[in-house]
Amino acid sequence: MTRSVAAGLLILALGCGLFWFGTDGLAAFTSEAARRNAVLSEPRPVPAALLEDQDGRLFSLQDYAGRLVAVEFIYTRCRTVCSALGAGFRQIRDNVPPAALERDFVLLSISFDPKNDHPDALKAYAGRFGADGSGWRVARVRSEAELQALLQAFGITVIPDGMGGFEHNAAIHLLDRAGRLALIADYDQPLPFAAHVGSIL
Repeated sequence: MTRSVAAGLLILALGCGLFWFGTDGLAAFTSEAARRNAVLSEPRPVPAALLEDQDGRLFSLQDYAGRLVAVEFIYTRCRTVCSALGAGFRQIRDNVPPAALERDFVLLSISFDPKNDHPDALKAYAGRFGADGSGWRVARVRSEAELQALLQAFGITVIPDGMGGFEHNAAIHLLDRAGRLALIADYDQPLPFAAHVGSIL
């Protein structure tokens, strides 16, 4: 074996080792997969934030301590992925045990566009998908600093699209009874998410 071949094999082996380590044993090929794997192995606390819902009521995520909370991030003018998120949340609501809704499990749609999403816009979005304001609330974070801290904790990236809207990653998030981010699921797979919630209620 020539030196160049041996050196090449050594570099290849080192590269494979680094790739294995960097992708958590090939489990995380993307930053989104890494984000999901991280919260599965170690549920992440989320910061306190004051929210305002579609009826103008103020509340905090900490008000839901002891309950499971499904969280999605939206903006009400979005007609693409946010509509899919809303439809998915409606399916989740319709497929968890009815007695558990509000008492043991709630859904929360959080707008990352508080400048445009005042309570009347939140109420219109809620009406489109059937969010009743108790078992499912639509809300905004009025403080920009609190909003940014919340988005960072959940791993949400929001980028203005130059046309008045936003590009953003989308998923269904589950807060456990201790208020920690414990699961991130595909937004287009609401029924498996509902089944998972039902299994731990």
